[in-house]
Parts: sequence; C-alpha cells; structure tokens
Amino acid sequence: MTVAAAPAPPPLLNPLERFIRWLLIGWFRRSGWTISGSLPPDRKFVIMGASHTSNWDFLVFLGAVHAIGRQIRFIGKHSLFKWPIGGFMRALGGVPVDRRAPQDLVSQIVAQFNANDDFILVIAPEGTRSATKKWKTGFYQIALKAGVPIVCAGPDYPSKHGVFGPVIRPTGDYEKDLKPAFAFFRTLVPRHPERAAFPDGC
Repeated sequence: MTVAAAPAPPPLLNPLERFIRWLLIGWFRRSGWTISGSLPPDRKFVIMGASHTSNWDFLVFLGAVHAIGRQIRFIGKHSLFKWPIGGFMRALGGVPVDRRAPQDLVSQIVAQFNANDDFILVIAPEGTRSATKKWKTGFYQIALKAGVPIVCAGPDYPSKHGVFGPVIRPTGDYEKDLKPAFAFFRTLVPRHPERAAFPDGC
C-alpha cells in the first residue's frame, strides 16, 4: 500500500532528539519493518495502538511514525523525567504527568494538546502486555476533550508492517465510534497472539 505522509512541517529537533530519531528510524528499517496506510493531515491526534503484547511494539510505533517525518509523544510518570535520564526521556518523546497534581491525567494531557501546535500522542489502551478484556478509555476521553481524532495503528508481525488504519473522530458515543477500531485490530497479528484479547462485545 502506498504511504501518504501527512502534510505537516518537519518537527524542530534538538541534537539529542535528532540522534534518537536517527536511531529509531535506523532500527525500524534494518529490522525489515515497513509502513502500511497513512496518517491524517491533522497536526494533532491520538494514536490508539494495539494489540500491545510485547515491549518491541513500542519501538515499532515510534519507528513507524518517525519514518514518515512526524514526532511522537507518550505519557510517562513525572519521576522518570528527572536527572540523569530526564533529557533522554523527553528526547524520546516522553510527556511527564503527575498523578498527585490537582488536575487529573486526562486534563493534564488535554492541556498539552492545547499548548502545542503539533502534538501526536500514542497510547496503548490495553495498559498491559498481558491478555486483558478491560481496555482503558483514557485515550478516548483525551481525544474527545481535546477535539482531536483518533488514529488506529498496530504492528502486524508476520508481514512486518506498522499499519495505520481507520481515523475516528469521537462523538461521545464510545461503543459506536470504536467499532471500526476493533474490527481493524482483529486483522493484525501481534508478536504474541495468545496475549491478544478484546472487550466483550467488541
């Protein structure tokens, strides 16, 4: 499938960020991964990444998005952003959140969307690499409150494709909105298929 890169300007990166980007793209390509599908033209959106059954999935997500010229963000515990690894975490795309703060996690991330002109956040809704039918809905609440779309994406290990799928613009009807997402994720084969599970009725 031909990949259509989103028409967004290249991110402005510092030297460490450029180095991390070079490493990620290099790993992605040397490992034989390619991209299938495309990202929307929006400059802000949430990537709903599944099925998440291995630590390698995270590198696939990062490599796929970076390979088409976009910067990706992920949520991390605020304590991980202190010296000596804080700079590395930020260069990798980490966004610190503080669960002790008056604002809840969703509000903290919505504030990040509002404060940035270009912001792509990847979230694995399963919240674990083990099989679970209890997928978290925070990614949906973030997208809904920030007024941004949700892009479905996942790794297909047999074909070594990082696949970008349906784009969902949340309306507030969670079950109806996410029907295309679950149908899409069922077409992908994760690294550990035995760990893939979906919410009942999805």
